[in-house]
Amino acid sequence: MENTNVVEANDGTNSLASASAGQPQDLQDRDEILLKKAIEEAYKGVECGHGGPFGAVVVCNDQVVVSCHNLVRLNKDPTAHAEVTAIREASTNLDRIDLSDCEMYASCEPCAMCFGAIQLSGIKRLMYGARAEAALAMGYNSIISDALRGTGAFQTTGLEIKQAHGHLAIIAEQVFEKFPKSTA
Repeated sequence: MENTNVVEANDGTNSLASASAGQPQDLQDRDEILLKKAIEEAYKGVECGHGGPFGAVVVCNDQVVVSCHNLVRLNKDPTAHAEVTAIREASTNLDRIDLSDCEMYASCEPCAMCFGAIQLSGIKRLMYGARAEAALAMGYNSIISDALRGTGAFQTTGLEIKQAHGHLAIIAEQVFEKFPKSTA
């Protein structure tokens, strides 16, 4: 669906819109739109000097609840990773801590802290772009969660995890090439 995009309403909320209203969204097109939004946030965060090249989007009932980026440098907070910031803001915007009806799109494979926050929030689905190795190659040394890859003793239950492939993975990794390690 090339005419599908994220639309901002007068109240500041975002939703998915399509030229063919009433028809179900194709999940692959929806994933591409939302993952690209997370990747755009990664670029925005570095360009603003807020932190490292990481972005995240939280979606609930096809509504974009929050779209944000890494705020480590801006907030002088080592826990202000994009995914954690997105969960904090989504919980505030939705006025609840249970995000089990939400999905997250992250520009990169989450570190262990972010993965833990995703699990604690109850988010039901995670899609990420770049693999952790792209960030590691540029000097970002966060430990990824073995549970994310299904290689650790602790295995996830009830959380669908999908890594982008093809051109989406490539464009998600390009942010690291453009912004080598200079920020947290």
